[in-house]
Amino acid sequence: MRRLFAVSVLLVALLAPFAALAVNPDEMLKDPALEARARSISENLRCLVCQNESIDDSNADLAHDLRVLVRQRLVAGDSDQQVMQYIVDRYGEFVLLRPVFAWHTLALWIAAPAALLAGIAAIIVGLRHRPAPARPSPMSPEEREALERLRNRGADG
Repeated sequence: MRRLFAVSVLLVALLAPFAALAVNPDEMLKDPALEARARSISENLRCLVCQNESIDDSNADLAHDLRVLVRQRLVAGDSDQQVMQYIVDRYGEFVLLRPVFAWHTLALWIAAPAALLAGIAAIIVGLRHRPAPARPSPMSPEEREALERLRNRGADG
Protein backbone atom coordinates (compact mmCIF):
# COMPACT_ATOMS: atom_id res chain seq x y z
CA MET A 1 0.00 0.00 0.00
CA ARG A 2 2.83 2.37 0.83
CA ARG A 3 4.55 1.50 -2.42
CA LEU A 4 1.40 2.31 -4.42
CA PHE A 5 1.09 5.65 -2.62
CA ALA A 6 4.74 6.48 -3.29
CA VAL A 7 4.38 5.64 -6.98
CA SER A 8 1.22 7.76 -7.20
CA VAL A 9 2.94 10.73 -5.58
CA LEU A 10 5.92 10.32 -7.90
CA LEU A 11 3.68 10.25 -10.99
CA VAL A 12 1.81 13.36 -9.90
CA ALA A 13 5.11 15.14 -9.22
CA LEU A 14 6.47 14.17 -12.62
CA LEU A 15 3.33 15.07 -14.55
CA ALA A 16 2.46 18.30 -12.71
CA PRO A 17 4.82 20.49 -14.76
CA PHE A 18 3.10 19.41 -17.99
CA ALA A 19 -0.23 20.78 -16.75
CA ALA A 20 1.30 24.27 -16.75
CA LEU A 21 2.42 23.96 -20.39
CA ALA A 22 -0.98 24.77 -21.92
CA VAL A 23 0.30 28.26 -22.71
CA ASN A 24 2.86 27.68 -25.42
CA PRO A 25 6.11 29.67 -25.32
CA ASP A 26 5.35 31.12 -28.78
CA GLU A 27 2.11 32.62 -27.38
CA MET A 28 3.82 34.48 -24.56
CA LEU A 29 4.39 38.20 -24.81
CA LYS A 30 7.86 39.63 -24.41
CA ASP A 31 6.61 42.31 -22.01
CA PRO A 32 6.28 40.60 -18.58
CA ALA A 33 3.63 43.08 -17.42
CA LEU A 34 1.43 42.43 -20.46
CA GLU A 35 1.99 38.68 -20.12
CA ALA A 36 0.92 38.82 -16.46
CA ARG A 37 -2.24 40.70 -17.48
CA ALA A 38 -2.91 38.14 -20.22
CA ARG A 39 -2.53 35.28 -17.73
CA SER A 40 -4.84 37.02 -15.27
CA ILE A 41 -7.51 37.42 -17.95
CA SER A 42 -7.02 33.88 -19.31
CA GLU A 43 -7.55 32.34 -15.88
CA ASN A 44 -11.07 33.79 -15.82
CA LEU A 45 -12.12 32.63 -19.29
CA ARG A 46 -13.67 29.20 -19.84
CA CYS A 47 -12.41 26.88 -22.54
CA LEU A 48 -15.49 26.38 -24.70
CA VAL A 49 -14.29 22.89 -25.63
CA CYS A 50 -13.29 21.59 -22.18
CA GLN A 51 -15.84 23.77 -20.34
CA ASN A 52 -14.45 23.18 -16.85
CA GLU A 53 -10.98 24.52 -17.52
CA SER A 54 -9.72 27.99 -18.09
CA ILE A 55 -8.20 28.75 -21.47
CA ASP A 56 -4.91 29.06 -19.60
CA ASP A 57 -5.10 25.38 -18.56
CA SER A 58 -6.53 23.92 -21.77
CA ASN A 59 -4.64 22.45 -24.72
CA ALA A 60 -7.66 22.72 -27.06
CA ASP A 61 -7.17 24.61 -30.32
CA LEU A 62 -9.97 27.04 -29.48
CA ALA A 63 -8.33 27.81 -26.12
CA HIS A 64 -5.09 28.54 -28.00
CA ASP A 65 -6.98 30.89 -30.33
CA LEU A 66 -8.56 32.69 -27.38
CA ARG A 67 -5.20 33.07 -25.61
CA VAL A 68 -3.75 34.59 -28.79
CA LEU A 69 -6.79 36.87 -29.15
CA VAL A 70 -6.43 38.09 -25.54
CA ARG A 71 -2.76 38.91 -26.16
CA GLN A 72 -3.54 40.67 -29.45
CA ARG A 73 -6.12 42.87 -27.73
CA LEU A 74 -3.67 43.74 -24.94
CA VAL A 75 -0.94 44.62 -27.43
CA ALA A 76 -3.49 46.80 -29.27
CA GLY A 77 -3.87 48.79 -26.04
CA ASP A 78 -7.16 47.47 -24.62
CA SER A 79 -7.67 47.49 -20.87
CA ASP A 80 -8.31 44.21 -19.06
CA GLN A 81 -12.01 45.08 -18.86
CA GLN A 82 -12.16 45.90 -22.57
CA VAL A 83 -10.52 42.57 -23.44
CA MET A 84 -12.99 40.66 -21.24
CA GLN A 85 -15.92 42.56 -22.76
CA TYR A 86 -14.65 41.89 -26.29
CA ILE A 87 -14.48 38.14 -25.58
CA VAL A 88 -17.92 38.14 -23.89
CA ASP A 89 -19.45 40.11 -26.79
CA ARG A 90 -18.00 37.59 -29.23
CA TYR A 91 -18.72 34.31 -27.34
CA GLY A 92 -21.39 35.18 -24.76
CA GLU A 93 -21.31 35.13 -20.97
CA PHE A 94 -20.81 31.37 -20.93
CA VAL A 95 -17.13 32.03 -21.64
CA LEU A 96 -16.76 33.48 -18.13
CA LEU A 97 -15.65 30.92 -15.53
CA ARG A 98 -17.40 32.99 -12.84
CA PRO A 99 -20.76 34.22 -14.12
CA VAL A 100 -21.71 37.82 -13.41
CA PHE A 101 -24.25 38.47 -10.67
CA ALA A 102 -27.24 39.97 -12.48
CA TRP A 103 -30.98 39.40 -12.85
CA HIS A 104 -30.55 37.08 -15.82
CA THR A 105 -28.05 34.90 -13.93
CA LEU A 106 -29.88 34.91 -10.61
CA ALA A 107 -31.01 31.30 -11.09
CA LEU A 108 -27.36 30.21 -11.35
CA TRP A 109 -26.55 31.79 -8.01
CA ILE A 110 -29.70 30.63 -6.21
CA ALA A 111 -30.12 27.09 -7.62
CA ALA A 112 -27.39 25.30 -5.66
CA PRO A 113 -28.22 26.76 -2.22
CA ALA A 114 -31.95 26.26 -2.89
CA ALA A 115 -31.39 22.62 -3.84
CA LEU A 116 -29.30 22.09 -0.71
CA LEU A 117 -31.98 23.63 1.53
CA ALA A 118 -34.73 21.62 -0.21
CA GLY A 119 -32.74 18.42 0.34
CA ILE A 120 -32.21 19.19 4.03
CA ALA A 121 -35.92 20.01 4.42
CA ALA A 122 -36.91 16.75 2.69
CA ILE A 123 -34.66 14.75 5.02
CA ILE A 124 -36.09 16.48 8.10
CA VAL A 125 -39.69 15.96 6.95
CA GLY A 126 -38.93 12.33 6.08
CA LEU A 127 -37.44 11.70 9.51
CA ARG A 128 -40.33 13.35 11.34
CA HIS A 129 -43.03 11.47 9.46
CA ARG A 130 -41.34 8.11 9.61
CA PRO A 131 -43.70 5.56 11.13
CA ALA A 132 -42.75 4.21 14.52
CA PRO A 133 -41.41 0.66 14.46
CA ALA A 134 -44.21 -1.86 14.88
CA ARG A 135 -44.32 -3.50 18.28
CA PRO A 136 -44.76 -7.23 18.26
CA SER A 137 -48.15 -8.39 19.45
CA PRO A 138 -48.16 -10.33 22.72
CA MET A 139 -47.89 -14.10 22.43
CA SER A 140 -50.98 -16.19 22.65
CA PRO A 141 -51.09 -18.96 25.28
CA GLU A 142 -50.51 -21.55 22.55
CA GLU A 143 -47.40 -19.72 21.37
CA ARG A 144 -46.06 -19.50 24.93
CA GLU A 145 -46.62 -23.20 25.41
CA ALA A 146 -44.82 -24.01 22.11
CA LEU A 147 -41.92 -21.76 23.13
CA GLU A 148 -41.64 -23.53 26.49
CA ARG A 149 -41.54 -26.91 24.75
CA LEU A 150 -38.74 -25.69 22.46
CA ARG A 151 -36.75 -24.38 25.43
CA ASN A 152 -37.20 -27.59 27.35
CA ARG A 153 -36.24 -29.69 24.34
CA GLY A 154 -33.07 -27.60 23.93
CA ALA A 155 -32.20 -28.07 27.62
CA ASP A 156 -32.76 -31.82 27.39
CA GLY A 157 -30.71 -32.33 24.23
